[in-house]
Amino acid sequence: MSTLPVVKKADTQNRQRNNDWRLFLRLLPYARHHRRMLALSMLLLIPIAVANAIQPLLIGQVISLIRQEPTTYRFLKNLPQLQGLGILQALLLLTVIIRLLLTGFQGYLVQKIGQNITAEIRQDLFHHVTSLAVRFFDRTPIGKLITRLTSDVEVLGDVFATGAIGIVSDLFSMVVILGFMFSTQWQMALLLLLILVPISGIIVYFQKQYRQANYKAREELSILNSQLQENIVGINIVQLFRREKFNSELFRTKNKQYVRQVDTTIFYDSAVSATLEWVGLVAIAGVLWIGGDLLLKQNLTFGVLSAFIFYAQRLFQPLQQFAEKFTVIQSGFTAIERVSNILDEPIEIRDRANPRFSIFDSQFGYIDEIVDNSENGNVSHKLGEIRFENVWFAYKENDYVIKDLDFIIHPGEKIALVGPTGAGKSTIIRLLCRLYEPTKGRILVDGVDIREVPQAELRRYMAVILQDGFLFAGDVKSNITLGDGYTIEEVQEAAEKTNVASFIEQLPQSYNTQLRERGTNISSGQKQLLAFARAAIRNPQILVLDEATASLDVGTEALVQQALEQLLQRRTAIIIAHRLSTIRNVDRIFVLKYGELIEQGSHEQLLQQEGLYSTLHNLQMLGT
Repeated sequence: MSTLPVVKKADTQNRQRNNDWRLFLRLLPYARHHRRMLALSMLLLIPIAVANAIQPLLIGQVISLIRQEPTTYRFLKNLPQLQGLGILQALLLLTVIIRLLLTGFQGYLVQKIGQNITAEIRQDLFHHVTSLAVRFFDRTPIGKLITRLTSDVEVLGDVFATGAIGIVSDLFSMVVILGFMFSTQWQMALLLLLILVPISGIIVYFQKQYRQANYKAREELSILNSQLQENIVGINIVQLFRREKFNSELFRTKNKQYVRQVDTTIFYDSAVSATLEWVGLVAIAGVLWIGGDLLLKQNLTFGVLSAFIFYAQRLFQPLQQFAEKFTVIQSGFTAIERVSNILDEPIEIRDRANPRFSIFDSQFGYIDEIVDNSENGNVSHKLGEIRFENVWFAYKENDYVIKDLDFIIHPGEKIALVGPTGAGKSTIIRLLCRLYEPTKGRILVDGVDIREVPQAELRRYMAVILQDGFLFAGDVKSNITLGDGYTIEEVQEAAEKTNVASFIEQLPQSYNTQLRERGTNISSGQKQLLAFARAAIRNPQILVLDEATASLDVGTEALVQQALEQLLQRRTAIIIAHRLSTIRNVDRIFVLKYGELIEQGSHEQLLQQEGLYSTLHNLQMLGT
């Protein structure tokens, strides 16, 4: 029974080593992109390490030459002393120049590699995050994602640049120095090596403690960023309800917890530096003790002793740098682990390998596919049919918010979704746009399962106008085109069709007017008008309105209603509205309750049924 904890600890350590190795391998594909620069930076380590190791020998030879000791090199003994000293000074200066130049160039290469790796990882992470399903963002605080994309990614480049390559450099330098030491005087070299072994164990222990503390510190930083982001986005509510002091106290508490964890990392980092500083002094004292004894017995010269004192300093200097860089690697492993958790997040909604998209050919207008082929001249709508076949959906396992929905919306038909809060109206829209996948059943558009259609084509085929129109930082034109290649003439035409042109032309630079983030320099109604123009320019076959006119004043709503009448012509439309008076003229009304379709029909038909719709309608009439 007593061996179980030991086995468990050993297993944990093995898993940790395997995990560290696995995390490091995640960076190798990025390093391969820069293998030439990486190889050059590694080759430069050889002359740098040799130049560094030769310098103590040259200084020792200077002392030996001055004292005419037997360890003086033979070719120096045959030269005048001043000439010999001149040669040694020139060689010493040459090694210094070589070391400074190559170290600077190698450092530049390493930093460049690190920054390139950082940029590539950040790009891949951003692309992956924006490809994840909405379900992921429902459960992940935005502040944590920002921390992953900024500070965590920034650390990753240092894993290769300052960390891995730096550690290889320091290890190689130590090996070269030890080689020169053993070739010069093996007894003192063995002493320094014996001191080196136990101190390495102490450093590894401190580094493990540092990594644990660093992981906790970064988690606290994520929470801190989440709180900051939440307060900035919700500043209106914070100030309206006078929560400044209360929220400030919450932030102060989290800030203290973060500082406490950072202090722990600083303690272990400082412990490594202090330990190495102390050991370096002990090593020099050991060299002086043994070297002094050998010197008195005339088994050692002053020149060799001086060289070993410099070697003792230079041997532990790379070790100290090694410890600092190992700390960087430990921080990097923490960051890799956190970033890998995001990169390993599966992309739930993917396009099929061979999707069917011929009926959604975006090169031609969708309305052009609607032709008049009937005898009485009525328009026959061929496109825009929506079919839900026994669709079930749950945000959480077995907690269904949509239950066995089965209905058909015919091409060109106008449908309204009504029901109490939580009935599933917005969820139906999200399923139709394929922001979520149905748990069971399937959804078809024009007879094609939407899972067979590329997402870009599906979402171009339909346009969704939400209650809160989101705007990006940029000009008015770019907020209408959203990166698609529409001309200014097409933008102006869409604005004219939706009665938005007059508002845009009143702006300071018209279509080139710069909008701030989230469009804070225009009104909510104006933002909504731009959302209508954004939908109109794409000429969608299916139009979804989710309380799209709720934020408009009476005058603006009248303009939009005129635009809507034109926009809705020959298009299939789904309208979500809480004001039942706005949906009287639709073809059919779907009444939802707890995710089930319990009633459907026209406004008059539903009133005659005296069901839920009739109850909701009467309550709204009483309210007015």
